[in-house]
Amino acid sequence: MKASYIAVCTLLVLLLAKPHVTMAVTCNPTQLSPCVSAITSASPPSTLCCSKIKEQKPCLCQYLKNPNLKKFVNSPNARKVANTCGTPFPKC
Repeated sequence: MKASYIAVCTLLVLLLAKPHVTMAVTCNPTQLSPCVSAITSASPPSTLCCSKIKEQKPCLCQYLKNPNLKKFVNSPNARKVANTCGTPFPKC
């Protein structure tokens, strides 16, 4: 009886303890290369561009702090592209 009680409790703990899988984002500004034409011209962002912006969103503040990237990432067109993709810039 005691062994079955322990087995049931263990099973409940295993079922209720859902593992939290988090995917780490590798911050790599070259991942945003599909967005170059949309950022530097008036062309709309591609689906690939939007998916890359969403993927790299946790990295945008880091990119804004980099003087070499800031002029591109902080441009009005870059913000427009991000908004068009449904991924507004975070407040850093």
